[in-house]
Amino acid sequence: MAKKSRKQQSGGTPATVALTAAGVAYTVHAYDHDPAHPSYGEEAAEAMGRLPDAVCSDLVAGVRTGALRRRVVPVAGQLDLKALAAAVGGKRAAMADPALAERTTGYVRGGISPLGQRKRLPTVLDASASDHATICVSAGRRGLEVELSPGDLTELTHAVLAPIGRA
Repeated sequence: MAKKSRKQQSGGTPATVALTAAGVAYTVHAYDHDPAHPSYGEEAAEAMGRLPDAVCSDLVAGVRTGALRRRVVPVAGQLDLKALAAAVGGKRAAMADPALAERTTGYVRGGISPLGQRKRLPTVLDASASDHATICVSAGRRGLEVELSPGDLTELTHAVLAPIGRA
């Protein structure tokens, strides 16, 4: 697995470009993506040798009248749609259509990063992220993750911390 610091990386994805522009410390982890793997997030955790509770997936959901929200939850659990709705003052939440999520974020499914998205969406980060010194999220494509502090992710995405994941 290749690791690059932000000083070593040139070019990059919109996510890594956003991190570099913000002056945030991060590490890139690259691995060979297996299209046959049943879970993008679990594949990333396995490939990096990380616990699944420190690797997060960025999911797009609709809340209320179809307003989209980003939610970032550990791959070790699942998103609790009722908790997400409650965290943003809504009654219901539902997963967004994958094609809509791709168009809105500018990323492909399995590579959606909470950083550098085409359209800035309100973000809810699972509160368990703050239990870790660093977490990993997609760097903007399948087979590429970025490791950073939960505080930096929260600040850059203007995220609200809430217990939106469940085991």
